[in-house]
Amino acid sequence: MKQSLLYPCTNACRNFISLDGLWKMQFDPEGTGSEQNWQNGLPEPFSMPVPASFADIFTEKEKRDYCGDFWYETKFYLDDDDSRNVILRFGSITHRADVYVNSIKAGYHEGGFTPFVLDITGLVHFGNKNRISVRVNNELNETSIPCGSVKTHIDGHKTAAPYFDFFNYSGIQRSVHLLRVPKESIIDYDTVTKLEGNDAVISYHVTTDGDHEVIAELFDCEHQKVASSKGKDGELSVKDAHLWKVRDAYLYSLVLQIVDEEGNTIDKYPAKLGIRTIETKGKEILLNGKPVYLKGYGKHEDFEVIGRQFNYAVAARDFECMKWTNANCFRTSHYPYAEEWYQMADEEGFLIIDEVPAVGMMRSLMNFAAAGAGGKDTRFFMADTVKELQNNHRNAIEEMIIRDKNHPSVIAFSLFNEPETTYPEAHDYFRPLFDFARQIDPEKRPLTGALLVNSTPDKDTCASLCDIIALNRYYGWYIAGGPDLPEAEAAFRKEMDEWAKVCDNKPLIFTEFGADTYASEHKLPSVMWAQEYQNEYYEMNFRVMSCYDFVQGELVWNFADFQTTEGIMRVNGNKKGIFTRNRQPKDAAYLLKKRWSEK
Repeated sequence: MKQSLLYPCTNACRNFISLDGLWKMQFDPEGTGSEQNWQNGLPEPFSMPVPASFADIFTEKEKRDYCGDFWYETKFYLDDDDSRNVILRFGSITHRADVYVNSIKAGYHEGGFTPFVLDITGLVHFGNKNRISVRVNNELNETSIPCGSVKTHIDGHKTAAPYFDFFNYSGIQRSVHLLRVPKESIIDYDTVTKLEGNDAVISYHVTTDGDHEVIAELFDCEHQKVASSKGKDGELSVKDAHLWKVRDAYLYSLVLQIVDEEGNTIDKYPAKLGIRTIETKGKEILLNGKPVYLKGYGKHEDFEVIGRQFNYAVAARDFECMKWTNANCFRTSHYPYAEEWYQMADEEGFLIIDEVPAVGMMRSLMNFAAAGAGGKDTRFFMADTVKELQNNHRNAIEEMIIRDKNHPSVIAFSLFNEPETTYPEAHDYFRPLFDFARQIDPEKRPLTGALLVNSTPDKDTCASLCDIIALNRYYGWYIAGGPDLPEAEAAFRKEMDEWAKVCDNKPLIFTEFGADTYASEHKLPSVMWAQEYQNEYYEMNFRVMSCYDFVQGELVWNFADFQTTEGIMRVNGNKKGIFTRNRQPKDAAYLLKKRWSEK
């Protein structure tokens, strides 16, 4: 049963307990766990931390690279209070999961980067212990995102064959909560801001599963009430509103309540609210009606040992490093991040381009090379799997927007990264997805998607769908690197001259550009992979970008080195980071710090 994706909170009406900790785990390479009733108890389990990506915890290669079915199990005690519903919430399970409660199937979820919730009120034993069993599958295919395939080796074991350039971390990678919510509860809400001079009007809509009255109240950071309204739909008028600005965040507190006829509170949900508007107008991106230039990073949720698990200390370090380089934006490449990233960005005044995991839409096990240097189209969007893929893509968009629509930090949604977009079938695939995203986002944020090098103005079929054109370009690395850097610059300028003809009324940003750099490598004169060359590469790219007034943002690739699948072009991962994987600066960090202080 699909319920609220609201982030868990605790108050007099609702609460939760964390189920994070050591769970039992067992691999199921033959896929026979269901037939053998592993939902009743795992026969030979070992301990596994939850949340975490399981891969880097192991010392055995076959376990790190495991691909197929695997199971988790834990037990919890539930008191005898049955007056409220019991909701099981997973922050994410990668990539798909069947969930059992006390041996009975509670539900299934496809998609590894957004939460899902199950109403398990009728399955739990109140006043007793309960068991949760989860069958997970991390195989890649062409019917769900991100895309890839599975390779079966000569000895019969399987490994993931991603069509994308990052490691296929998987497992229960985000927190698990057991929620207790009232029988009549707040399911969802959304807000839209309109500025009127120094004042603001916030239109809101609240979804509940009952008919009682809803009250909305807004408080400033001194806890003073500044506006209130009654009804599931209404407006909150704020005089002399404090705006949420870039790197200067001001957050109000929104409190939603369901009340009965006597005014007693049935349910309450508090949330942060930033008053700001976002739109594109002509060549500009406007925040609160004023132009903003995006400067920052493509990132990954990636760190040693924990893989893609969220960690507050790592995230805090990342924000400090981004602030130190004077950045103001990042893209959640190539999937929605853990919710805590957005909460921290709300507090820090960072801008986020929120990306659905639509990556790997090109049949290539060296996607980075094919996308960066150009390659033959594989007619990906003409396959028989497209209809099912599109449905899963649509569901992923819906879950991302439902979850993240109320964050002031989220200024745009990215619906793809480097698909094949050079033939009509690609446009036919993406057009209904863009229409759907515009329909369900109450704020009508700008939409975008990152175009690969083949997607030039004369060949691309999908840039017209985007409010912000976004390019991934590697002139000077995958194209004409090293001694050919002057040729790379000339080729880059030639393409940008063509984009100038179609960007009269749209802003363009760069969502990827970078050069692999080994942190210990210095060479004079420079060579590729040396720190000196990374600086020369960025200096050339910035020279070109600065010549075109429709360029409204630069998100370098990547914030930090990150893990990938093994390969002869990957030295234990992708080394395009401005920071090392343990978050220490390369020389290029100082170049960016200086440039972004002046921009």
